[in-house]
Amino acid sequence: MSRSFRIDAVLVQAVIAGALSFAHLHDLAEAAGQTGWKAWAYPVSVDLLLVAVWRRLRTERSRLAWFWFLVALVASLGANIATAGLLDLENVPAWLRILVAGWPALAFLGGTLLAHQPADPAPAPASEPSPPVVAVDRSEEPEPAPEITTPEPVPALPVAAPAVSVPPALVDHARKVATEHRTRTGTDIDTATLRARLGVPEDLAGAIVAQLA
Repeated sequence: MSRSFRIDAVLVQAVIAGALSFAHLHDLAEAAGQTGWKAWAYPVSVDLLLVAVWRRLRTERSRLAWFWFLVALVASLGANIATAGLLDLENVPAWLRILVAGWPALAFLGGTLLAHQPADPAPAPASEPSPPVVAVDRSEEPEPAPEITTPEPVPALPVAAPAVSVPPALVDHARKVATEHRTRTGTDIDTATLRARLGVPEDLAGAIVAQLA
């Protein structure tokens, strides 16, 4: 997708102003006796000093940055005014030749100071007060209370079941039934069979079997 090209009026104005200022600085340096490549180096030096000052002012508004900004501005603006017909470029005065000749050293000094002087450190944020520490004296710790042991319950003794009394007549009848069962099956009669034959409770049948043994 093609993007439409828009001309920024401010950018165009900046290019025109920069080109004219560059040409005025070149003409002034050439008129002051700086010929050849040296005349073109002067506007570059002034513009680089302005760039260094602008970068420093973005991070710190110090007096040093403002001072070198005024120096570079006077150099650029003075060249523009001098080439406007107020100065005879064919007969440049000696003091202007001295200023033009001393400009490289002055620009180097300003650029070095702007680049290598440390910026003012930002104030550290105020630290929040720490909460007071309460000292706890642990030299005298209370002794732990003795553990109280609960005695284990004594198991209850089994209650002996009351002895079952068996009538002798029932014992004789049971003996006959047991003899008959042994004759028929060849084995002793058990409690369940004797209980079924006699029709008595289980505990009574057990007592009878114990007496028959």
